[in-house]
Amino acid sequence: MLISVRCGIVLATVLVLGSAMEEEAAGPVIEVREPMTPPAWALLEREVLRAGSSAVDLFYDKYFDERGYLLHVARWGILDGTDDAIETFHNWPLFHALGADNLVLDRYRKALEGHLRQYTAVKTVTTDIAKDGVYHREFYGYTDWLHAGEGLRSFFFQGLTDPANPRYINRMRRFAGLYMNEDPEAPNYDARHRIIRSVLNGSKGPLLRKLTAQDWIGDPVPGKFHLLHSGEGDRKMLDFQAEYPEMLTAVDDPVFDSAAGDNPLNLATTNVATSAYLLTGDRKYRDWVLEYAGAWRERTQANGGIIPGNIGLDGAIGGAYGGKWYKGIFMWDRDRYEGSLASWGMWPGFGNAFLLTGDRAWIDALRRQIDLLYAQGRKINGRFMVPNNYGDNGWYHLREYIFAHELGKIWAWTMDPRDRDRLPLEGWIAFLAGKDPSYPETAFRKELDFIRQRTDRVRQDSTTPDSRLADWALQQNPVTTRALVELTCGGHRIDHGLDRLFGLLHSRVRYFDPVRRRAGLPTDVAALVTAMDADTFRLTLVNVNQVESRTVTVQGGAYGEHQIREVVIAGKTNSVNGRFFSLRLAPGAGAELIVRDTRYAHQPTMAMPWYGDLTPAAWAN
Repeated sequence: MLISVRCGIVLATVLVLGSAMEEEAAGPVIEVREPMTPPAWALLEREVLRAGSSAVDLFYDKYFDERGYLLHVARWGILDGTDDAIETFHNWPLFHALGADNLVLDRYRKALEGHLRQYTAVKTVTTDIAKDGVYHREFYGYTDWLHAGEGLRSFFFQGLTDPANPRYINRMRRFAGLYMNEDPEAPNYDARHRIIRSVLNGSKGPLLRKLTAQDWIGDPVPGKFHLLHSGEGDRKMLDFQAEYPEMLTAVDDPVFDSAAGDNPLNLATTNVATSAYLLTGDRKYRDWVLEYAGAWRERTQANGGIIPGNIGLDGAIGGAYGGKWYKGIFMWDRDRYEGSLASWGMWPGFGNAFLLTGDRAWIDALRRQIDLLYAQGRKINGRFMVPNNYGDNGWYHLREYIFAHELGKIWAWTMDPRDRDRLPLEGWIAFLAGKDPSYPETAFRKELDFIRQRTDRVRQDSTTPDSRLADWALQQNPVTTRALVELTCGGHRIDHGLDRLFGLLHSRVRYFDPVRRRAGLPTDVAALVTAMDADTFRLTLVNVNQVESRTVTVQGGAYGEHQIREVVIAGKTNSVNGRFFSLRLAPGAGAELIVRDTRYAHQPTMAMPWYGDLTPAAWAN
């Protein structure tokens, strides 16, 4: 059936899919024929995708060999070791999922497999952390989740664009099983007390002994290196051991405590189980996320609204540190590591629980902690400052950090005007409020500057592999996704320090190419989310190709969690009532859409629109 309605300057035709369309598009198809001169933002957006893809190719040829091995001195260590090596390409699968060239996914897959082989062979002698290899069955033998979260981001982004890859599905099942006691070698989880039993955990189980400096820094290595963590900067080559004397001090330094007991950073493990659920639909993964995150929410409530820094093996708040709730590795009493790290684990843990349930009580717990910190703040020389640390004498270390990034995430979840009113009216937030119409062009131009500057650095880099540690190539990575996530998907930025643990994308909308059967904006299609509120968002889609038509499938939410009720184009309402719809754009055509949706109406899934009712795991079979 074909229904054609001419409204204003846009011809919108709604097609009920017949057999001829089933191979191309999912959901109702809206056909747009009215030309739209490509806006500057659209051309810039397409160039970010094109230039970034080319830059990945250049970067890969410079820093990887034919096996996919990173060309550097591979070693265990939290400052410039395993997590930095894999973090080198952490955002490549996300970039591909947004519409980058297929070579980006190809390079990612090869680099990932090379990395796993390369670091399985890396062993330590001064510590048993990696005496048999950093990876044991493709996962860290032991690690903390501040650094595991950094390193594993690419795994979680991979599900956005490669969800039916059998190897990926099997890995995520195994990785989730490490925290659900499905692996007899890794009894990480105490189901009775609902704790992960150690700050350092992984495929070999919980590490329960006292920690040493070498557990963190690894083995001293001979040679001269470009050291980015140094106060000297990258202009001076120093002996590695001399560079980090503070990490090689006596093992009774108070920084190095017992690993036994739970730590809120372990909430990042919920990324693994949530991903396994999104791939398989198996409720055991969902149940475990809600059980473990629920335990931490209860502890936070019992601790007056502030997440405690440690839980003893007996399940008691503060039990790992003589009843002192604020102590712990990377926690509230550690000036050097910023006490705000203590709350980083809340965001993936409670955020994943919210994604799975749509229950705002998870967000309320996050907002309440910020409110409590605000209550301890005060103005100093006209600037409002909040405490960063808590010790034996209470709150201290005030700084001018008002949690704008965290508050932005809360608003993106709630769409409550009261939450937006707490945000600085700048950048993306100002644009969505109609206060900065030039922001898209400005943001995409900055992204292009970033790509150009990074590729220039790659070309000019005269270092040799034997002088590089893992973080050297990381700071040359030319891929940037901030503007694409914000402006095409209506998602809060995912490049903040906090996001190193986040792992999963939260967004209002996502796109697929139904002709090429892949995630991301189709070639020549540009998208811009221009406004959002609780049940509506505005979206402009344009085909910058003046010769060929393009079809794009639009999905509600990063994982189809939102129900799209209807789409309005030039005053004509088109019923959808599903997770997605498709737009067929004639050559050079474009349209402004008002999309009415019901958020968090569905259980999320990594399934592509053409999988039908199948999960990625079922589709792969």
